[in-house]
Amino acid sequence: MSRMTGPVRSVLYLPASNPRAIEKARTLACDVAVLDLEDAVAPEAKADARHAAVEAVRAGGFGLRLGVRINGLDTPWGKDDLDALRDSGVRLIVAPKVESEHGVRDLSARLPAGCDLWAMIETPLAVLRLDAIAGTGGALAGLMLGVNDLAKGLGTGPSADREPLKPWMAATVAAARAHGLVALDGVFNRIDDAEGLAAECAQGRLYGFDGKSLIHPSQVAVANAAFSPGEDEVRAARAIVAAFAAPQAAGLGAIRLNGAMVERLHLEAAEALLARHEAAQAR
Repeated sequence: MSRMTGPVRSVLYLPASNPRAIEKARTLACDVAVLDLEDAVAPEAKADARHAAVEAVRAGGFGLRLGVRINGLDTPWGKDDLDALRDSGVRLIVAPKVESEHGVRDLSARLPAGCDLWAMIETPLAVLRLDAIAGTGGALAGLMLGVNDLAKGLGTGPSADREPLKPWMAATVAAARAHGLVALDGVFNRIDDAEGLAAECAQGRLYGFDGKSLIHPSQVAVANAAFSPGEDEVRAARAIVAAFAAPQAAGLGAIRLNGAMVERLHLEAAEALLARHEAAQAR
């Protein structure tokens, strides 16, 4: 289970090679900021970006809400990324293109004590091995669906509602839930389409994701709103909790509430929703 505390509704990627972006991230309302050493950084800038990421982690100002996405261990930069970050105090590492439990174990063995690992699921092989990957244990605390790379690997066509990816979205959430991990939806590429982002966030929440990966600060507020319980949900959850707390409900497995049968599994879901609401309010 993740050692990070608080909600993970909005996970914002920032190029570690951009000092202005790093500084701005300290003021943003994203739940997690991830300094990117991989896709957002050109090969010739990898070393400088790595140094900047280490310095940013050491400088602090992010609390437990800062992570670093390293390069893959099969690249010329991945091992150097981990070596440089080992004594930085980093609490979260995001690893790209994880495809096996062996990969998770290898990464876990290289992480500093107390550091979480989020594995990116972004290849056809990875989605076929989801249960094995999610059940590896070690430092693994979350699964992040990498929709762009996965769509490329699968050869899917364009689809506004992500129709070709739906089986793998559901499978990623199921694997995360089965093994007590955070589940994060992939990025939305159209920065200026707030309506489209809101719709995709709503879809991700419908599928059970805890939050969404983001590529621009303007997307943070939309994701935070979408993955926070709404007023109607909170009101309904409180009504369920209150109904089961009433003396006449003592010992009952199911009760009637507002014309519907409500079971204790609904009580558990209501309590979990209220906990998420309180965590979101605290942010």
